Amino acid sequence: MSQYYEVDGESVWNPATRASELFLAHVRVYEGWLGLPSGFGPMCNDECAIDVSVFEAFVHGLLERHGRTAHAIVDALSEGFLATVLALAERIGLDVRVPGPPPTLDGFMAVQALLPADPDRPARLRARVLALQRAMPR
Repeated sequence: MSQYYEVDGESVWNPATRASELFLAHVRVYEGWLGLPSGFGPMCNDECAIDVSVFEAFVHGLLERHGRTAHAIVDALSEGFLATVLALAERIGLDVRVPGPPPTLDGFMAVQALLPADPDRPARLRARVLALQRAMPR
């Protein structure tokens, strides 16, 4: 069993049902966390339409938030979802770039679980995106 994610009636991703359910549950969590709609419609008859312009804003919101976090747990929890979203965004044809590390990490600092400085963080995320692209059936 599988489900289809579609743009203008064309399938862009066809994951197994359980993977799709988990992914879409994460989408809904991140919509609330970011305060942004994702562009993913409801799953109906194993099909989910993606509004590309809304999805693009969601992707950029995720990237912005990810780039500003210095919390090790938030980073660990969000990196897999972000990589999946970026792989899908690139498949759709969106121009998304993983930003380099900021000169300073302002904003969402959490001293109790500080993410160590890591200049390779963007490259690791990019490598994960590329690996996921190869694993995502249409």
